[in-house]
Amino acid sequence: MKHIKEIPDFDRPRERLASKGPEALSDTELLAVLLGSGIKGKDVFQVAHAILQKLDRDGEKINVKALVSIEGVGFARACQIVASFELARRRLFKKSFVIQNAEDALPLISYIAGKKQEYFLCISLNGANEVIRNRVVTVGLLNTNQVHPREVFADAISDRAASIILAHNHPSGVLKPSPNDLAATKQLVDAGKILGIPVLDHLIITKKGFLSFKEMGLI
Repeated sequence: MKHIKEIPDFDRPRERLASKGPEALSDTELLAVLLGSGIKGKDVFQVAHAILQKLDRDGEKINVKALVSIEGVGFARACQIVASFELARRRLFKKSFVIQNAEDALPLISYIAGKKQEYFLCISLNGANEVIRNRVVTVGLLNTNQVHPREVFADAISDRAASIILAHNHPSGVLKPSPNDLAATKQLVDAGKILGIPVLDHLIITKKGFLSFKEMGLI
């Protein structure tokens, strides 16, 4: 990885963002623009990379306390990053986002398709099937111990959700429910019936495509 001083002016993140737009930048470069500079012995790209690794591990659970534990990220920077992410989240859901079928949910879950670990998401919906929140529940292998109804439905209840949609990725690329997938889904569907917050669907996504439990008749 090149240090920022070794990169020609026209190819530096800020200059590329201004000339080509944010879409042309990688996640590391976008975060480097947000950070502005590195620290002694560690350039801004290295700090940005460390933050992204933390985000990949912890997902939405990232907070100021977690960020300040990273070398090169002080309290002010940590607050700046968390505030930026929260603002982006609020703007994304400012207009109602309605999910009527599995394809409608893809923009919210596509980012986990290429993850090297399994990410389990829960999307809370109101009575009009509008998205309230989209959260990472767990990171790691999916089983009935990790994805307990208590963990999944606590936030849904807090959101006053009318229903939820579940989703997780298969790093292996195999678009087929595993025995653990089926067992965990059944447990959550049963819990949803008791709580009055039905599970509308459970999606598995990979780089190759996606699978809907509902469309397969598994829910």
